[in-house]
Amino acid sequence: MTTALLLALFPAENVYPDLSGVGGRSTLISIVGALLTIVLIVSVLMLVVSAIVWAISSSNGNPGVAAKGKVGVFVSLGAAVLAGAGVAWMNFLLNLGDTL
Repeated sequence: MTTALLLALFPAENVYPDLSGVGGRSTLISIVGALLTIVLIVSVLMLVVSAIVWAISSSNGNPGVAAKGKVGVFVSLGAAVLAGAGVAWMNFLLNLGDTL
């Protein structure tokens, strides 16, 4: 089937969540913002502690603890990236929903 035929058979409609219909929307937005802030703060603290553990254990010749410190650094970086990119990803999906 061609695209024109598909568009004729299935007319496009803007389907997206109606966030204004949610009761307590401003409270929900402030709670999500506070949780995002807490996740980012904990992630940065975890990054600092894991980097210190990695550095000290590497200099003292303890490869087991150094590996755990390295894993902690990468996990905290991943958590910070996922938390920070979550808002951008959701905005992208909401804008994509308007174009479908």
